[in-house]
Amino acid sequence: MGDSETPTLERILHNDRKIVLSTLIVVVLAAWAWLLAGAGMDMSGFEMTRHNLMGMDMMTPATWTFPYAILMFTMWWIMMIAMMLPSASPVILLAAGINRRSDADTQPFGSVAAFVLGYLLSWAGFSLAAVAAQWSLEKSQLINGMMQSSSKFLTAIILIAAGAWQFTPWKHSCLRHCRGPVEFLTRYRRPGNSGALAMGMRHGLYCLGCCWFLMALLFVGGVMNLAWVAGIALYVWIEKAAPAGMWVSRLVGASLVASGALILTA
Repeated sequence: MGDSETPTLERILHNDRKIVLSTLIVVVLAAWAWLLAGAGMDMSGFEMTRHNLMGMDMMTPATWTFPYAILMFTMWWIMMIAMMLPSASPVILLAAGINRRSDADTQPFGSVAAFVLGYLLSWAGFSLAAVAAQWSLEKSQLINGMMQSSSKFLTAIILIAAGAWQFTPWKHSCLRHCRGPVEFLTRYRRPGNSGALAMGMRHGLYCLGCCWFLMALLFVGGVMNLAWVAGIALYVWIEKAAPAGMWVSRLVGASLVASGALILTA
């Protein structure tokens, strides 16, 4: 019986890249489906996107209760997964592939699940900060019921700050780690599942370092404006994967700063 099971196990291990990739795709599609359905709110994602694009404030600001705060945290966290997981997939697949080619007793990394969990925890931490920022901005009446900036000054400052971040050494240090996954996996290699969790959290923080200011742009276009969500997700992927990603980063940064300056001086 053991001999008959061995070929099956070998086939499963040989196809682990397909299994991991399929799982990541399912998770990303599920995240987008939840956002399109409205992320637990009264409007669908399509309706909120249309109202944001038309500049229509069709919702009164919510009363912040603990259940509502949990809903907002869940919304941000799922949104982060929808936007960030596609661009993190190459690193995850690379770690899984290195494990597959290693002996069972000398695998350099823990399970892929622990590695991915590290990313999710990092993005959960950012989501908590985003919820706190949203609560503060709503309390100050700087964003409206559609979770979109109602202040010209706030819009300009976010655009300028997000653009300026693109030129900082911290941004480019984080982007270098995201564009060079082999170097990251070699330099920060840790054994076991606890090591994989720590590595995932660390690389998740590098992902955030690349684009955390860009996520603030959602307060400009509308937090549930899925056109902006998709646009930022596409940009994040291009920046990390395209050969000219560094130049794209600088071009976008200059455009954001210029846009913010125009709004500020209009």
